[in-house]
Amino acid sequence: MDTMRDRFAPVVSRLLDEDPRVAVVLAEIGKDAFAAARRRHPDRVLNVGIREQLLIGAGAGLALTGLRPVLHTFASFLVERPFEQVKLDLGHQNVGAVLVSAAGSFDWPAGGYTHMAPGDVALLDTLDGWTVQVPGHPDEAETLLRHAVAAGDDKVYVRLSVQANAAGLPVDGEHFLTVREGRSGVVVAVGPMLDAALAATEGLDMTVLYATTVRPFDAAALRRATETAGTDVVLVEPYLAGTSTAAANDALSDLPHRVLGLGVGRRELRRYGRVDEHVAAHGLNARALRERIAGFAAGGRGAA
Repeated sequence: MDTMRDRFAPVVSRLLDEDPRVAVVLAEIGKDAFAAARRRHPDRVLNVGIREQLLIGAGAGLALTGLRPVLHTFASFLVERPFEQVKLDLGHQNVGAVLVSAAGSFDWPAGGYTHMAPGDVALLDTLDGWTVQVPGHPDEAETLLRHAVAAGDDKVYVRLSVQANAAGLPVDGEHFLTVREGRSGVVVAVGPMLDAALAATEGLDMTVLYATTVRPFDAAALRRATETAGTDVVLVEPYLAGTSTAAANDALSDLPHRVLGLGVGRRELRRYGRVDEHVAAHGLNARALRERIAGFAAGGRGAA
């Protein structure tokens, strides 16, 4: 199966052909995948070199001229390093762009911590007006990329991942999907965490919601799920643990509830290892998730 990033360049190259507003700005990473598109559209495929602050600034400038810029590099270089430009050049100037990242939490362990960004979504949460898409399969990535580029002048972050679920689902760029229904709690699985969350909750009487659009947070879907499953909520996210706990708490603010946020821990793993070793170390494989989710659910029954 191709990866989400494999799907990215062909999809956006077609959008360049189809829509004269679309432009692409790169910072060296990914330039080879856009070589053909750059020959066709030399004025709308730009490579600024290893200058990530300029990547954002140039994208904002293109947006000010009426173009729809797509900006791409690794998450640590797209959100963290040029955060001031994201805040000011895009946010303060109130212009839109589509930021498409790769190598988020620990997708390329050999690159070390400089090439990891488990806090990217949490960092964007400090800013106003961002839509955040977290596909869990290459097919979903294509759908959400097309939604993002077509989203007028909105500010959209699309978080691509090496990790993926076995099959894509019909995502719409807005709502959570109900994948399984139960009566003893709600699990919200984000993007590539769905398969692990389903395996972890097999045989447990829990509702599983699938989230690929995490900002805005689909509060209505969570509230509907709690009407039959109760107000114990577990969030399983592929980035910093607890990133969406405030959103879940806000959704249920008028109800007694409990929220458990599972995801990438704050402790830095200094041995680079492999992706599966990072997954296990952060307790994000099915076995570890089941232990934590079952323990949380049992604690709720005990409290009752």
